[in-house]
Amino acid sequence: MPAVSSVLVPYASYLRVYEPLAAFPEPERAHWARYAERALRGGAPTAQDELRRALADLVPTPPVPVPVHESGDAFVVEAGGSVCVCPWRTRLRAWLALEELDQLLPRTVLDAALPPVVRGQAEADRERWRARNPDARPWIRSAVWQVPVRWFVLFADEEREYVPVGAASGKAPVLRYRTPMVEARRRVARSLRTLRESIDEGPLTEGLVDVGRWLEEFHPRSLVELDYGGLVHALPAELLAGDRSVADVTAGIAALRDGDEAAAEKAYGRLAERWRAVRDRQFAN
Repeated sequence: MPAVSSVLVPYASYLRVYEPLAAFPEPERAHWARYAERALRGGAPTAQDELRRALADLVPTPPVPVPVHESGDAFVVEAGGSVCVCPWRTRLRAWLALEELDQLLPRTVLDAALPPVVRGQAEADRERWRARNPDARPWIRSAVWQVPVRWFVLFADEEREYVPVGAASGKAPVLRYRTPMVEARRRVARSLRTLRESIDEGPLTEGLVDVGRWLEEFHPRSLVELDYGGLVHALPAELLAGDRSVADVTAGIAALRDGDEAAAEKAYGRLAERWRAVRDRQFAN
């Protein structure tokens, strides 16, 4: 299906957790060990492949919004001599994504794309699955047309990795951050303390609490990654190269800690202006 295979990764960003093999019980650990060995030789599917599979499932009538079986694929990295994997868990994430569609699409559009009977069946399937898997959680979170501000808190500017691959090579640019789990948790805790001492409870504080609880679900020697994903196609090259959103968030929180509200507002203003330009593209014709 050439039309599907040529589709670019959508305008979404990703927050991923890579856990060491020791975090998984047997026989899952053995599966991921074999999988990682193949993946590190270049034999693993990519995020683009996951997208193509999902789009292919939406072509039939009726569409299949949630895979019938859970994915056995994962992202794999090797850091500090340790192999870490981030399971896709596509089926679980599809169920979670369905919950957000009411906020993303008008009801008439949603009903046309995914009829109520299809969504109802998917929800019933999830309830039965959740009864058997009450503690399940995804290793990947995603956001469309933005990077949530709370995600930036987990990283430092020096952890930024930017690869400005040119169009002539056929590859998209890469912009991501990676940090040890212990650092991500420390930054969340310190930022929460500053926010609670400086401003009223609000969306940022609530979002950080949620992210912090999610991070606590994983092995302490995990690796946390923020990947701009398909947002690299929504940002002009010069803005992408100059994006320092993590640095702006760090500066803003440090200013609040020092009681410098003017500096905090300035940092937040830079961040808001940058991402307002991205979100405006969502509604451009």
